[in-house]
Amino acid sequence: MMKIKPIITAISIAAVSVSAIAATADTTRTLPVRTVDSLAKKVSLNLQENRSSSLDSRGATDSMTQLIDSKEAPAADNMSAAELTRKDEQADRNDDESEGQAVAAPSDLSSINSSDPLAFELPENEKRQDFSDDPTIKNIEDKDGKRHTTLNLSNYAKQVNSAVWSPSMKVNSAMTIKMQALLDWNHASPGPIDGGWGMNSKKALVNFQTMKGLPATGKMDQKTWSALIKNIPANKPVLVTYTLTKEDLNTNFATTPSGSEAKSKMKGLYYQDIKEMLGERFHMDVRYLDKLNKNKEYKVGETITVLNNRGELNQRINRIVANKADQTLYAYNGDKLVATYPTTVGSAATPSPKGTFKIINKVKMPWYKSTVGEGAQKKVHMIAPGPNNPVGVVWMGLSKPSYGLHGSPVPEGISRQGSAGCVRLTNWDVLEVYANVENGAVVELQ
Repeated sequence: MMKIKPIITAISIAAVSVSAIAATADTTRTLPVRTVDSLAKKVSLNLQENRSSSLDSRGATDSMTQLIDSKEAPAADNMSAAELTRKDEQADRNDDESEGQAVAAPSDLSSINSSDPLAFELPENEKRQDFSDDPTIKNIEDKDGKRHTTLNLSNYAKQVNSAVWSPSMKVNSAMTIKMQALLDWNHASPGPIDGGWGMNSKKALVNFQTMKGLPATGKMDQKTWSALIKNIPANKPVLVTYTLTKEDLNTNFATTPSGSEAKSKMKGLYYQDIKEMLGERFHMDVRYLDKLNKNKEYKVGETITVLNNRGELNQRINRIVANKADQTLYAYNGDKLVATYPTTVGSAATPSPKGTFKIINKVKMPWYKSTVGEGAQKKVHMIAPGPNNPVGVVWMGLSKPSYGLHGSPVPEGISRQGSAGCVRLTNWDVLEVYANVENGAVVELQ
């Protein structure tokens, strides 16, 4: 992975002084996401319409309790170890950055210090670009009332929606998906939901139990199940149908190129296709979305099956703990734990500093200032905002220069790949933190 050198630059936007500096080792989003063969084998998804809810035909003998307590967890919720290794190796080959930072595009270019060798001048055709109305945030937050229904659901989807946990329950993907959704709805995020019970799902269950004052065993039991469903409407379905609109299809899509120079020539680091967009909107691994919607063309007016989104957190966050050992971000309101998210906190090569800091700025849709090469060969490239920007759709800078909390263009890599010292979350989780955290909030890096 690249080695990031801290850079400090003050950028003025409106009346806010932004010195948002970020480093990421995760600059290229490759999409083997259409491949379904590498989904976790422990709880495999079978979409046959005539499959019974008991799964007796599979001869399963493990109970859900045994599954969750199993020490032999998949290498990842949604990727095999081999696939993760390939992604890391490909990112290394394509990564040409030696240092970088997230910045808010300046509204007043005269505020840039021209004596700074890393000062930048936006190309003329980009000076007029305004990302404040870019649909990306709306697509993820889904606040404009996207219409979900339960019409024409498959037998499998109905099975998921009606699933009720019991101590003697056999292992089945319907219950696994429902548990992942319930954890997400209770703001103990499992990351991209995929029907597998990997490390992010296991720790989400532990985190939920901690939030509710239950024994943090990581095992499902009646008290945990009752707590999961306590504040959820009894009729809220996990899987719903959604009809694609013209607005959905008219979103900007573009393949993300490799290398900083090529990225800098893009008008935006948009979603690469509609499946990637829908995966982020509905908190789903794209391969699971594909499995639910085999033979779909993703065209206007077509109805697809998706996950029903969680409600807003609506909790003040004034303290955050990012724990590298747990790869978890803990969000507190005072002493009350109100949400948890899987995260990537530094790496062996570029560890995060330990200590207590504060959030000093918050930027949606940040630009990324990428520096490539050394000495006389050093070049600076400005990379436009977008979900595939190296720092995703949000940057929250810390009082420790060159460090911050930010999104990621690779949600399926959260907790598995290293970061260059910063704290990385999925784009939808970082937006939830952004919406509830206050400037000046304390951030403890452990």
